[in-house]
Amino acid sequence: MNELKVSIRDLEFQTSSHAPRYESRTAAVATRLGAQKLGYRVIELPPGKRGWPLHHHHVNEEMFMVLQGSGVFRLGANEIAVTSGDVVAAPAGGPETAHQFVNTGSEPLRYLAVSTMEQPDVMGYPESGKFAVFVGAAPGGSKSDRSFEHVGKLSDRVDYWDGE
Repeated sequence: MNELKVSIRDLEFQTSSHAPRYESRTAAVATRLGAQKLGYRVIELPPGKRGWPLHHHHVNEEMFMVLQGSGVFRLGANEIAVTSGDVVAAPAGGPETAHQFVNTGSEPLRYLAVSTMEQPDVMGYPESGKFAVFVGAAPGGSKSDRSFEHVGKLSDRVDYWDGE
C-alpha cells in the first residue's frame, strides 16, 4: 500500500554524479504516494554543481519550486536567479525551453521537481548536439520499465531510406 503522506525530513536520497560539473541527490516522492500521472521528487545540488546537462523535452512539462538555497535556473537563452520560495517552469518544446539548475550559492540548492510523466519523450541537448528517446517510462521514471532508450548525436542523422 502507498503512503498517505511523505515528509521531506524522512526522504531517502540517492547520489548521482559525473565529475567535475554534475552531482545531485534525488529522493522519490511520487512513487511513495502512488502518483500515476505526475512525477515529483526532491533534488539537491551541492554548491557549484548542476544536476543534468542543459536539456529540453518535446513532450513533458516541468515545474520547480526552490525549497532551500540559491542558484541560477537556465531557460533557453535566459539565466534566472532563484532562491527559496521561487517557482519556475520548463514547458515542453524545443531549444528555447532547454533548462538547467546551477547552484551558484554556498549551501545546497534543494528544489521540488514536478513533471508530467508522458511517454514516449524525446529530449534535446543543445550544448552537446545530443538527443535521447525514452519509451515505456518517462524521464525520472523507472529505468527498468523502459522498453526502448537511445541517446545519440544529431550529427549522425541518416536518410530515412538509408540501408533499405
